[in-house]
Amino acid sequence: MNAPDQIADVQSSQDSRQVAINRVGIKSIRHPVKVRDKSGGDQHTIAVFNMYVRLPHNFKGTHMSRFVEILNAHERAISVESFPAILTEMVECLEAESGHIEMQFPYFINKTAPISGVMSLMDYDVSFIGEIKNNKHTFFLKVVTPVTSLCPCSREISERGAHNQRSHVTVTARTNEFLWIEELVQLIESEASCQLYGLLKRPDEKYVTEQAYDNPKFVEDMVRDVALRLNSEARVDAYTVESENFESIHNHSAYALLEYDKRTNTPENAAIQTEHG
Repeated sequence: MNAPDQIADVQSSQDSRQVAINRVGIKSIRHPVKVRDKSGGDQHTIAVFNMYVRLPHNFKGTHMSRFVEILNAHERAISVESFPAILTEMVECLEAESGHIEMQFPYFINKTAPISGVMSLMDYDVSFIGEIKNNKHTFFLKVVTPVTSLCPCSREISERGAHNQRSHVTVTARTNEFLWIEELVQLIESEASCQLYGLLKRPDEKYVTEQAYDNPKFVEDMVRDVALRLNSEARVDAYTVESENFESIHNHSAYALLEYDKRTNTPENAAIQTEHG
């Protein structure tokens, strides 16, 4: 049996195929994290991590255990601020040219019902996405925000009521400065037909139903209105806005996507794609 210092390191051996791999690493590993919220507190939650590096053509493999070691070394102190350091540590430890980390977790915001004032928690799917390439760091904040949308066409043609649905508006924003999760959520919710709440009393239900009826929006309206708000947010350099409406009168969704990079595009040639039912 070989002594510990004589065990072969197969991953570091040479590979003769001359084919580099864009991303190699670990996927879907759960780890406890602590995330700061705007109220001044911390939320302790469980995040799902994807961690990758670029593998040069001359290496046979990467050292998978080192990804886990990096997570454990930081324990729960993982945040927007610590992302650059973790990325740098990962590419240096694995002798890589570039690296990518995704951290997805549930995030809770305490909301107040519009009339009764009753408090309840709303949960949102949030992701921190960090990349490093040529020593340049890039950070993306991704938030999936559930809202209400009401169909303008249905309201126009119907004598009684209009069909509405729960929608998921997803924004992936490339930021150049710190942006609170709550700020991005509030920006999205303000452009919906109506926002959602965990708990509503009867007066609140009347209010949100009537607010949605007075503020009808297609999926195209949702992505365009959110995009206009993001255009005026200096901390955002680029973004993707998606809206998926889970139709209440169809067995499919309506969907729209809009992408925009402030540094390379103009509003006239920003890409927009829509799918209708």
